[in-house]
Amino acid sequence: MSRRKGGLNFGRQKKKVNIGIIREILIWAIELAITLGVAFTFVYFIGLRTSAVGSSMADTIQNGDHILINRFVYGITDPKPGDIIAFLPNGNEKSHLYIKRVIAVPGDTVQIKDGTVYVNGEVFSDSVETANIEEAGIAAEEILLGEDEFFVLGDNRNNSEDSRYANIGNVKKEHIIGKVWFCVSPWSSFGFL
Repeated sequence: MSRRKGGLNFGRQKKKVNIGIIREILIWAIELAITLGVAFTFVYFIGLRTSAVGSSMADTIQNGDHILINRFVYGITDPKPGDIIAFLPNGNEKSHLYIKRVIAVPGDTVQIKDGTVYVNGEVFSDSVETANIEEAGIAAEEILLGEDEFFVLGDNRNNSEDSRYANIGNVKKEHIIGKVWFCVSPWSSFGFL
């Protein structure tokens, strides 16, 4: 009787670990982590996406337009006249984001007379064409902005709930979410604002 030489062979041969494959997997995992980190940073700080509610910013931004908000920029600088901002009215976190144009900044005076906006006693020069204002609201009397307050108006001046009304009033910097900078849809409005 002869013995079989090719029977089962448990644990008699050592398997070699392929260092090259492990190195490739580690490099791939690190690249993926870096990509996800950059994407998260971009979305969190620069790419907050929201929809415009209402027609107060028409013709610049229409109701339902999808826009991007830069949440980072106002951490290093302050809003300037002409900037379009997103904010929570009076810090109300249950409200939708309001989108308006900054007209005046801290230390400025604002008044609306005969349908025209005056900032520091001079006519405010809009970067967009707007209609004469029919209702001056609380801005019929001169308003002095505090050190962290901004006066905002919608581009569609006669159909906008903005700083002219006591329920909105001057916007405090702490309530500003960021600068509206890009419209992503609809395609006809796609581009920088």
